[in-house]
Amino acid sequence: MMSHPFENLDPAQTVQVLPRHLAGPGAVDPRTAWAFPYDEGWPFAQTDDGTAAAFSPCLRLQTTYDPQPDQRGQGTWTVSAHRAPFTPPAWRITFDAATPVELLHDVHTELLDLYLEDRHSDHDRLFRDETAPHEAYVPLLTRGWSHDVKTDGTQTFLTPEGLGGLRHRYAISGSSGPAWRAWGGHPSEPHWTARFSFGTPTTLVAAFTASLISTEPLHRTVQDVPVHTRSALYIATTTPKQPHGSAPVAPPPPAPVASRTR
Repeated sequence: MMSHPFENLDPAQTVQVLPRHLAGPGAVDPRTAWAFPYDEGWPFAQTDDGTAAAFSPCLRLQTTYDPQPDQRGQGTWTVSAHRAPFTPPAWRITFDAATPVELLHDVHTELLDLYLEDRHSDHDRLFRDETAPHEAYVPLLTRGWSHDVKTDGTQTFLTPEGLGGLRHRYAISGSSGPAWRAWGGHPSEPHWTARFSFGTPTTLVAAFTASLISTEPLHRTVQDVPVHTRSALYIATTTPKQPHGSAPVAPPPPAPVASRTR
């Protein structure tokens, strides 16, 4: 039986792990994941069962969290953008709730950045983003990801160990499904999946991939790390387990991905 670096650690022990796509979801807190300025007119609501929603003051941006802990994927995070309030979405992003929460945080940080940039300029990058697709996937190639292009209009990038990937539909005509799809875990049964519809600003996809390949380790307890892919994880550091009966120390908030150059 293959050994892994977690086998002699207590389940409650805190570790810092890489790569990020295999770390598990982490501590889920919608307010932290979304990182919006709630004291500046961004409505936020959460029910007793954990379902949450937040909106931009203009009501053109909506983000929701629907936990389903007993289902595969553990629920859904959804981001949608509307050209006018209460109209069908112009684009949508969905993440399984099992997606590492730090990736969610970095996408929403970039989303807020785009929103504020549009608000204080004559740009409309939420709906007319001119970022080239290669800005989202070239960084993957510099980290050793493989690249396969097919004549059906898709290209696929796989992690060095094969337990994560990104698929891009570069041919739009006649296509269905998301423009971008990312996953972590075995391709046939991933731990999590993220989907970006056509029309989603490529800037947000680039923020996601930059967070995905970041070398900043993620804080997790051993018991929260997916079991089936532990042999592919690297432990950066460990911290002593908490004494019995004491509350665990919450990990520090995720560091934002560096903003793009303006």
